[in-house]
Amino acid sequence: MIYPIVLFGNQVLRKEADDIDASYPQLKELIADMFETMYHARGCGLAAPQIGLPINVFVIDTTEMEDEGVAPVKMSFVNAEITERFGDNAVFCEGCLSVPGINENVVRKESITIEYDDENFQRHKQTFSGMPARVIQHEYDHIMGKTFIDRISPLKRTLLKGKLNDISRGRMQVKYKTK
Repeated sequence: MIYPIVLFGNQVLRKEADDIDASYPQLKELIADMFETMYHARGCGLAAPQIGLPINVFVIDTTEMEDEGVAPVKMSFVNAEITERFGDNAVFCEGCLSVPGINENVVRKESITIEYDDENFQRHKQTFSGMPARVIQHEYDHIMGKTFIDRISPLKRTLLKGKLNDISRGRMQVKYKTK
């Protein structure tokens, strides 16, 4: 099932997501649907708040992104918590399915350690670097009620105000369903 993507301005994108437990209904189907939705919209990551669900679940797939020396990662993360960010600051021009038509340079740490549950609620602790770390941090921001727009300078946000208002009013045309 392909979900519509929630656009910038929707309050679900500003709420810190709730952890879930094994009683959450049809989690495996939700994760499969999130991957399908992400691929349909041509994204590399998707967090549950981006489809209107205020829960701590996100998926990533960096297969289509070139990152020399770093293997691609396709994973789901449940009840994730980044426990460490380290390494050099790295700048990359990011975009977001919930903020279509805007791409801006964002500074993030090059490596992270994250604790998370898999879809069977088995706990894991793993370290990522390069593009996988960047995509995880981007999606984790959604779980924390933030977007990449919160990570750019106030001046850039001011310059983008008109475009952001257009997005929040649904005045952006994209090739995927939105709400």
